[in-house]
Amino acid sequence: MQARIYQPAKTAVQSGRRKTKEWLVELEPRSRKEADRLIGWVGSDDTDQQIRLRFPSKEAAIAYCNREGLAFQVFEPRQRVVRPKAYADNFIHKT
Repeated sequence: MQARIYQPAKTAVQSGRRKTKEWLVELEPRSRKEADRLIGWVGSDDTDQQIRLRFPSKEAAIAYCNREGLAFQVFEPRQRVVRPKAYADNFIHKT
């Protein structure tokens, strides 16, 4: 089985960075999702897709995958670019 190790990004409606410091381990899907003919719901017979494990560090997530014999791929997070701003910049006349 293949696993993904990553640090989640901040959601669009989230102003803080509370749940972005943990590292997640998710298993890759083994079968594709299909629509049910009767109800129309989309589902799969692979229940491993529902598992999302949280770890405090990347090293702990890698150690777990090594201990369980899972092949894994690590996705490094993009660094946040903070541009300093001042309220006075709104009133600067640019020609």
